[in-house]
Amino acid sequence: MDLQKIIDSNKKGVRKAVTSVCSANEFVIKAAIRFAKVNKQELLIEATSNQVDQFGGYTGMKPKDFVAFVNNLAVTENFPLQNIMFGGDHLGPNVWQNETSDIAMENAKVQIEEYVKAGFRKIHLDTSFKLKDDPQNEPLSLTLITERAATLCKVSEETYIKYGAGTKPPVYIIGSEVPIPGGAKNVEEVLEITTSKNLGLTIELSKEAFYKNGLEDAWNRVIAVVVQPGVEFSENSVHDYNPNLTKELVKKIEDYEGIAFEAHSTDYQKLSGLINLVEDHFGILKVGPWLTYAAREAIIALAEIESEIIPDNKNSKLRNTIKSVMNQNPKYWKNHYNGTQNEIEVAKIFSYSDRIRYYWTDTKVKNSLKQLLNNLTENEIPDTLLSQYLPNQYKLVREGKISKMPEDLIISKISEILEIYNSACGGNLEK
Repeated sequence: MDLQKIIDSNKKGVRKAVTSVCSANEFVIKAAIRFAKVNKQELLIEATSNQVDQFGGYTGMKPKDFVAFVNNLAVTENFPLQNIMFGGDHLGPNVWQNETSDIAMENAKVQIEEYVKAGFRKIHLDTSFKLKDDPQNEPLSLTLITERAATLCKVSEETYIKYGAGTKPPVYIIGSEVPIPGGAKNVEEVLEITTSKNLGLTIELSKEAFYKNGLEDAWNRVIAVVVQPGVEFSENSVHDYNPNLTKELVKKIEDYEGIAFEAHSTDYQKLSGLINLVEDHFGILKVGPWLTYAAREAIIALAEIESEIIPDNKNSKLRNTIKSVMNQNPKYWKNHYNGTQNEIEVAKIFSYSDRIRYYWTDTKVKNSLKQLLNNLTENEIPDTLLSQYLPNQYKLVREGKISKMPEDLIISKISEILEIYNSACGGNLEK
């Protein structure tokens, strides 16, 4: 995938962008692979620093494990491995914010090295996090942020030279005026949009830091900057993109050849909003929770179908299992959901922030989900129940476009979201 070419087209006014699939969920990855295969497209898949690192992250996968995981699924789906590009998101000291800067940055260097060594070629350098010995009562200096980013970029370049022979060199994303990885804990009534002044400072100081570290060639591969364009979501609300509020920001990025924006937290945006983002030089649209949210919608619908046709003694009781596991291990949702007990119970399963996505890899949940899928594979889903709980998939089954196998139904549901992004990114435009 030639991201620089896509960015150049976008900057010239062509409605062209790339969807970045940010997920380690197996159903999501399969859906993305199948979607790219059907549409004869290349695929950008990203891992985030708290998902995957040299210690395993919350997924238990190191960078090389994540690449192997995705590649194995691609082989199973007969999708060319050369058509997959791997990206690393928010790479830097994010996971080690409670450590001093020397320890945190050493860990971040190893993280970057492991990502690049494993074959990741889109690298988001994010050093915006305050560390234990940083001043806590004032904003982190942009000069310090960019110097730390350049330090990590140097590690990336050295690692590529050592291990990346025969492959394309990394491209880089800078900036991070967005919530922390994993989603916002709340959404302000009015989001503070990045100013054109701060955009200019971020780019100019980053360039200065790169050049200071002898990274002139790497600077030519900086293709995008992350800003806050007024786009975000929380447990029960979505901030829709308003292009009237970003006119100065969009005008400013046009001063920088070869550099566009990367949009984070675009989940749940309307198609019109995503199109506006692409037209305003957001050449990369990242999506993650919306995809696992769609998977959860399908899985819960299948659980409802199961309850209608499978006796209690053979039922997976998936909803009860999930609820039990989330209560026993509340660390992934406890600090994100507020309100009455009933509101919290609803949010745990159904919220936009989709904190339930952290629990699909739990052994008990996996076993319960496996039983659900087996039950609905061995016992055919009645069309009438499919129509009741998954009406879009019912239509596709009736038209002979998908099967009634439960995994196919889940993947079809996820693909509905991928199609929205494909349309926004110009995938459906005439060649």
